[in-house]
Amino acid sequence: MNKATDLINEVFQALSNLLRYTGRLIGRMSPPALLGAALLLAFLISILPLALVLFAAFMLVKVGVGACFISARRQRATPYKDVE
Repeated sequence: MNKATDLINEVFQALSNLLRYTGRLIGRMSPPALLGAALLLAFLISILPLALVLFAAFMLVKVGVGACFISARRQRATPYKDVE
């Protein structure tokens, strides 16, 4: 139990240090840099996951349609005669 509490304390200390560092960094930023960071964060939070989900959806549709046409194409007889 002591190892688990030590680990939790270490994680808490790391997160609190990260938050302090981030707060100091934001306090030192100029307004244009702060605007750029906000826009970049907004892009990462909203647009990037949307693009990944749309990519996965269209890829699944492509694979599904491809599987239907490949199975239909394999069942048809070829119009060519066998060479003897």
